Amino acid sequence: MNKERGLQAMASKIDPVRRGFLKTVIGLAGAGTALGFTAALAQNGPGRAAEDERNPQGGVVIPPTPALTGTHLLLLGTHGGPGVDLGRAMSSSAVLVDGTPYLVDCGYGTVRNLFACGLRYAQIDTLFFTHLHNDHILDLPALLSLQWTSNKMLPTTCYGSYGTAAMVDGAKAFFAGDVGIRNADEGRTINPDQQFQGHDLEATTKPVQVFKDDKVTVSSVENAHFPDRSRAKMPYRSLSYRFDTMERSIVFSGDTAYSGSLVELARDADVYVSEIMDQDIYDRMEARAREEEARGNPNSVARHVAETHSTPADVGRTAREARVKTLVLSHLLPGTITEGRLNFPVSTFIDGVRKEFSGEIIVANDLMVI
Repeated sequence: MNKERGLQAMASKIDPVRRGFLKTVIGLAGAGTALGFTAALAQNGPGRAAEDERNPQGGVVIPPTPALTGTHLLLLGTHGGPGVDLGRAMSSSAVLVDGTPYLVDCGYGTVRNLFACGLRYAQIDTLFFTHLHNDHILDLPALLSLQWTSNKMLPTTCYGSYGTAAMVDGAKAFFAGDVGIRNADEGRTINPDQQFQGHDLEATTKPVQVFKDDKVTVSSVENAHFPDRSRAKMPYRSLSYRFDTMERSIVFSGDTAYSGSLVELARDADVYVSEIMDQDIYDRMEARAREEEARGNPNSVARHVAETHSTPADVGRTAREARVKTLVLSHLLPGTITEGRLNFPVSTFIDGVRKEFSGEIIVANDLMVI
């Protein structure tokens, strides 16, 4: 069995979601030194964690349990596209730096998978959004609302391209009724307008630094998910991100076709997390797009799928040109049937990528730790 298929076989054992995360983390960190938040969760039980962490003043306190040190990638949602699947959440990942999570995208199922692996609402202070398609943002109102009702004290900040600040304002408007009721009935005083903020980032053709703290530096660049014909009609843009820490560099493609700017962002990265589209789906979408255009519909869904996502060859080319060490395939298109099972062999991904890229390849599952 070659290296990448061995990794995929291991990943398939990890995938029974609830059990596998703890086993994976223990494998990384050693018995007894799993992520600190999983230890507390295991003791208290999933139904008690949030309540038991409140101090007498109502703020959330994270208990001083052993934390997993270093930089790790947690894949929370690996489904490609807006379809709902019972075994895979929509797009979401976290970069964990000495136990501190930085969230990238927040598609449907993110909050449930955060809870499944032991991460608490109050631990998420910083989020980055690649773009505003619904499969990357749907759980944001749920996350912010649950942070508010759990009395999270520290602010939560969301970064993304144009529209991100308005999206956060919209999320706050969504649960404004709940806030009004609980303020009157429960005497709450935390103001969501001060607690939750969104910041629009500039979409640039060259990588630029967009965030820095004592643990991580984040850079972004505009990718090729929106073609020029669409960009001319709207202010919305799509971004890729790079996280650099003391130990590792992790790059997220977001949704995109091949992009030279993304290659520059990903140069010599330790881990490159890329979307991928099955070649057969691409061929079918391209043919359907031509049929739609012949009928007078040049801007069809089929054309969007074919033009703005990455085939296995595209992914392999990017990984090769950027000289990345490990390639992680996520946001898997065309998605899955049920319970996380792909409706085609993963070898169709791997074999296509391997024509361009000779490094390590991992096909992602939800709650995999890398």
